[in-house]
This record gives sequence, structure tokens and C-alpha cells, in this order.
Amino acid sequence: MQASSDLSLLSLVGNASLPVQIVMLILLGLSILSWAYIFSKRAALRRADEQTRRFEDDFWAGGDLTVLQQAIASRRDEHGALARIFDAGMTEFVKARRSSSRGDTLLDAPRRAMKAAFQREMDSLESHLNFLASTGSVSPYIGLLGTVWGIMHAFMGLSTMQQATLAAVAPGIAEALIATAIGLFAAIPAVLAYNRYTNQIDRLSIRFESFVEEFLNILQRQVH
Repeated sequence: MQASSDLSLLSLVGNASLPVQIVMLILLGLSILSWAYIFSKRAALRRADEQTRRFEDDFWAGGDLTVLQQAIASRRDEHGALARIFDAGMTEFVKARRSSSRGDTLLDAPRRAMKAAFQREMDSLESHLNFLASTGSVSPYIGLLGTVWGIMHAFMGLSTMQQATLAAVAPGIAEALIATAIGLFAAIPAVLAYNRYTNQIDRLSIRFESFVEEFLNILQRQVH
């Protein structure tokens, strides 16, 4: 192993051993995917919050529920997750009434429909969060693997030299430590985004569940 006085980042990456370069490429790929999911999820949650607030305003304005459902049914994607949950429950409630169901059994169908719609919406909101969690937990270890391999490779190269100096081993150690740095660069944003988005989704989930209970109470009053 020959010592190199060029310790620039590009030079260190270019001169790194093949296993270390593979580790760096894997971490770079994870980082790029993480940032893509971070930005897309940020936009999706912001849109979901705005749509939920808009639908809550329309619902609690006190208008006719049938008219509101018709407006939602024509443009379901534009009204958001909570509107789709309402539409599922209202549709089943109307069907149950037409079938002459009575009493508490009249609410069973809309309750089940809204529960299923709620689960679908939550699955959609939580998509790609597992990837962010996995990236945040695994990336530092992948980077550490590259670092260990790089340091081991650097010290093994000293066996071919008559005189071991810090200048001889420094480039190898430096290029190995870059793998850890890239691993942390991939992990930290993923962990922060995962925690933030999980909290936002939990708040939306509480709002959805509260609406379902309140809507069922309204339907129950209409039955009696």
C-alpha cells in the first residue's frame, strides 16, 4: 500500500477498496431513497391534514349529509381520507335503511365499512415508513462494516512496508471512516422523519377515530 498525500473526499472514495466502495454505494442508494420518501411523505401528510380540516368544516357546517355524500362521491380523491371514510359509512347506512334493518343492527354495516375504510387510509398514510425506520436502524451498521473492512485493509497493507508511519496508514483509515459518515448521513434524517411522520399520522388517526364515533352517534339519533 502506497501512502497518498491527497486526502480530498473524491480521492479517498475513488481509492477505497472495492468492498468499501460497495458499502458506500449501498448507503448512497438508501440515502437517496430515504430523501425521496421524506419529501413525498411530507407532501402527502400536509395534503391529508388540509383535506381533513376542509372536510370537517363542511361536515360540521350542518348541511344535508346526503348532499355532502353526493359531492364527495363525484370527486372522492380530492376530498381526502376522512371524506372517504364518511362516504363508506354513509353508503352502507343508506343500503341498510333500504333493506328495512332496525335498531342497532342498522349501524353494524356502516360501522364495519368505516372501520375497513379507516384501515385502508391508515395503511396508505403509513406506506414507506418501514423503509425509513429500517434505514435509520441499519445504515450505521452498514457504514461500520465498511469502516471495519477499510481499517483492516489499511493495516494489512502495512505488512508489506519496511517502516510503518501515520502518513502511510492515514489515507486508508480516512477512506474507511467515510463509510461511517455516509451511514450516519443516511440514518439521521430517516430517523428524524420517521418520528415526526409517525406522530403526525397518530394525530390524524385520533381525528379519524373520533369522527367515526361522532358520526355513528349522529346516525343513531336518526334511527331513533
